[in-house]
Order: sequence, then structure tokens, then C-alpha cells
Amino acid sequence: MFVQSVIEFSEFGNVTHLEPFEWDVDGKKGTTMKATNEYWTSRQRQAHSLHEISYRACYKPQLPRFFIERLSEPGDAVYDPFMGRGTTQMEAFLLGRKPLGNDINPLSQVLLSPRLLPPSLEEIERRLNEIDLSKTEGQAPELLAFYHSDTLKQIIALKEYFIERERLGMLDSIDAWIRMVAINRLSGHSKGFFSVYTLPPNQAVSVKRQLKINQTRNQIPEFKEIRSRILKKSRSLLKDWNGNLDESHPHDLSSVLVNQDAKNVSEITTSSVQLVVTSPPFLDVVDYQADNWLRCWFIGLDSSEIKISQLKNIPDWEKTMTVVLKDIHRIVKPGGFIAFEVGEVRGGTVLLEENVVHCGVRAGLEPLIILINAQEFTKTANAWGVDNKSKGTNTNRIVVFRNR
Repeated sequence: MFVQSVIEFSEFGNVTHLEPFEWDVDGKKGTTMKATNEYWTSRQRQAHSLHEISYRACYKPQLPRFFIERLSEPGDAVYDPFMGRGTTQMEAFLLGRKPLGNDINPLSQVLLSPRLLPPSLEEIERRLNEIDLSKTEGQAPELLAFYHSDTLKQIIALKEYFIERERLGMLDSIDAWIRMVAINRLSGHSKGFFSVYTLPPNQAVSVKRQLKINQTRNQIPEFKEIRSRILKKSRSLLKDWNGNLDESHPHDLSSVLVNQDAKNVSEITTSSVQLVVTSPPFLDVVDYQADNWLRCWFIGLDSSEIKISQLKNIPDWEKTMTVVLKDIHRIVKPGGFIAFEVGEVRGGTVLLEENVVHCGVRAGLEPLIILINAQEFTKTANAWGVDNKSKGTNTNRIVVFRNR
């Protein structure tokens, strides 16, 4: 039984700490145990190379793997209504499950879909050499805060190439892969990125902020040739990919990735999913619109027009998540499972997992256990120079429901 296996978990030498959470929701009362342990560890840093696409506030592949391996079988459909970079779908695919996903930001599909059908390195190199990066029509002088003028010309030429290929219906899997990698190389803090030094590569600061960084560091963007950097990152992403899944997974693993509001994802069929592993926006902790403005620009979108939830108060957040969980209730098979993750919020003063229980009960779901994965630090916090023992996200807090 899953709950018992969580309580008895001792793989990393720790004993599970149990604490009852008593809830009362619209006259319904119950007790759900909180189980705290290290269920996947900061020492477990290795994951499949295809995951290595940066995205703000994404969880480690070990999180969905924990639930996919225990609560689904090969061939089952696994769904995430807030897919972000697609960690759940990617891990589901690698474990022989059918990946289903949704995100209101079209950028998510652009980042995930190519990694579910990777081209060969030879195909990528051949296509890169065929693209003419000397022809540009548009200009973006404000981006000279990030790029050398010649680098910016190449980036604009590549952007215009993809937009035209998509308009003509000619954007194939090789183009989609190169576009995905280029997005991931737009800005960062090492020589492998197209930009001058900027903040970690899971977001883009504003032009004003970048100008200040340049001034503080006394730096001027130098020329970065983009083809070689795309090829190098492609080589890294494909390191663990041998061209096909293991023969022990003979199931239909074709993906269904959609772009709708998570409150009503009509394109995902009723009772079609065995397991949901997801993580919604944590109130207003992350500004996904601002973080992704440069990536969205590259694919021809204005991120400010994407209606991503930024709910500042808990009652509004609960109301929205209840509607989301009602749609998940529709999508998941009777007897299927939902693992709904929230991180620490406001320095641990808000226990958002308790609000998730309320939402799930209202949506008709049965709360089984609250699993709290506790770790000493996170890579992201360290990259920002944050002492994770006092700040940053120290825990993953997952409410596991069963669909009635």
C-alpha cells in the first residue's frame, strides 16, 4: 500500500516523522497524516540528460519519478496541468508512460515537445548549417544590453526563420529542437550562453536591470557565435538518449500537449489518466510573465498578454485550485491518483499543503497522505547566493489524493 510505504520509507537512513493534520471542510471532517522524510535527496543529482532545460521554479525529476514508479504502470497516462518545462511528462515518457500535459503559456509546448521526439546530432548540425543567419528584417536595439550587435543579428535571423517556417507549416522536429535549444541559450551566466553575464538561466532580467549589471561588472557584450553553442548544448542534452526507449515499453507513448486554462482543459479526455503529478503557481511567489519575457519574444509572443495566475491572497488561491482539482477529478480514472506539490511559502509561515487538502476535499477527492520531502539545500538557492538554511525552498510538500 502506498501510504504504508511512505511511512516506512528509510532508503536514505532516516526515520519518517509523522504528524496528524485534522481538517474540517464544509462540514466534512477527517485526519490526514503528514509524513516528513528525505524521499529523494539532494545527493541524487543525476537525472536523464533530456531534462536539462532550465525553467524557473521547476522541481527535480526525482519528484515525479517517485510517484510515477509507485502509482502507475507502463502504458498508463500521466498528466500535469501546469507543465512548465515538462519535468513530469519527460520523466513519464522515459519510464514508459504516456505523457499528457497542459500549460497556459505556449512556451511550455515549445520547450517540451522536441525533447519527446529528439532528432540526431547529425540532423541538427546539418540543419544549422543550412539556416542563413545573415538575413534579418527586424531590429531590437534594446537587447544590445544583453548581446553584441552581431550576435543579436544572428538571434533575430534565427527567430525570423522559425516564425516563417511555422507560418508556412514547414516547422519540423529538427527546427523545433533547434528553437528549443536556442531559447535555453538566450541568457545566462557562462560562456555557453548567447548573452553577456546575467542572472541564472531560468529567467531574464529586465533591460534596465541588465544595464545596471553591465555597469556594476564593467562588462560589454562580446560576440558569441550561436551555431556552435546550440550544437554543444544539443550534444549535452542527447548524451543519455540512444534514439529509442527500451524495448520493454511497447506502449503508445505519443504525447498530448495542450495550451488551455488549467481550470478547464477540455482537450484532455474524461477518465483517461491514471496519475497526475503537478505543481501550481505558489500564490505570487514567482512572476512567470516577467521571467519569461525574453524567451516569449523569441517565439513571437508578448509574455505580458499571457494570463498566468498571480493570486496574492489565500482565499482566491484556494478558490482557483478547487476549480482546477475539479477538472482533474474529471480527467483522472476512478481509483487513480493525484500528487499535488507546493513548496514553502513566505518563509514557512504559510502551510499551503493544508489549503490544498481543503481544495481537494471540495473537489471530491480523497486525501491519502501529505508527503514532505525535506532537504538541506537546493542548487537554485545556491546559484542565487542564498543560504538555504534560512531562505529559499527547503521542502517539497505534496498532498496525495485518490480519485473516488
